[in-house]
Amino acid sequence: MLLLSIFLGTAVAGIGSVLFAAWISPNASSRFAPDMLSFAAGALLSTACMHLLPEALSAGVEPRTICMVLLAGFVLFFVLDNAELWHHGHEHPHHHGHAHHHHGEESEGTSTGVWAVLVGDSVHCFADGLLIAAAFMVRLELGALASLAVLAHEIPHHLGDLAVVRQGEVVRRGAVIKVALAGSVTVLGGLVGYALQDALLPAVPYFMAAAASSFTYVALADLVPQLQKNHAPRQAYRHIVWMLVGIALVAASTLFEVF
Repeated sequence: MLLLSIFLGTAVAGIGSVLFAAWISPNASSRFAPDMLSFAAGALLSTACMHLLPEALSAGVEPRTICMVLLAGFVLFFVLDNAELWHHGHEHPHHHGHAHHHHGEESEGTSTGVWAVLVGDSVHCFADGLLIAAAFMVRLELGALASLAVLAHEIPHHLGDLAVVRQGEVVRRGAVIKVALAGSVTVLGGLVGYALQDALLPAVPYFMAAAASSFTYVALADLVPQLQKNHAPRQAYRHIVWMLVGIALVAASTLFEVF
């Protein structure tokens, strides 16, 4: 039952998020995209504050240690974010400088960036799989919630991945397949987590804290700044409402937890 739950949870989070992103990507600039981002931000913050951190703190680990893991996670994600920004800033001038060359040269120029995105996404998805597996080891309900939270925050991420990978693809389906293969590494991470569960069990509280830092950083450093770019009052109200819906949905799930 545990193995099947981990497999299904990681498949939905890893592959399902890519398929959903591919489905909505033609309309990613529609008025519903900010609503999705607001909902994802609320769900991620609520999952971190109402589920992951309480679980980590209730495991008997000293609160100061959990807070140190949380802080280290913030710093790590900040460093990785800046490294990615530097990489894109370094690649874009080269790409624009060759924008008028023929298609073969353009594909060659963008292939490095495309593979960098796919490799980075694969590593990220493997870590997501480990975190989902750790959550399922604590409780099935927490694992399902972690899977949905990963799904929510990976959809905007995969929208960006698809936009980058499509630069080097003639057929749209090829980009979806490549990103989906990277997303499927989430399943591999979950299976590795299950195979190593005896070794991972003592580290589960730290995984919970790391997941909380990841979800919080993505919500506050990535999603919320995107939502703040639009200052129209009506859109701002929609952001608040959808964020509250995401928070409320995750908070309501505590009513169904089995202790």
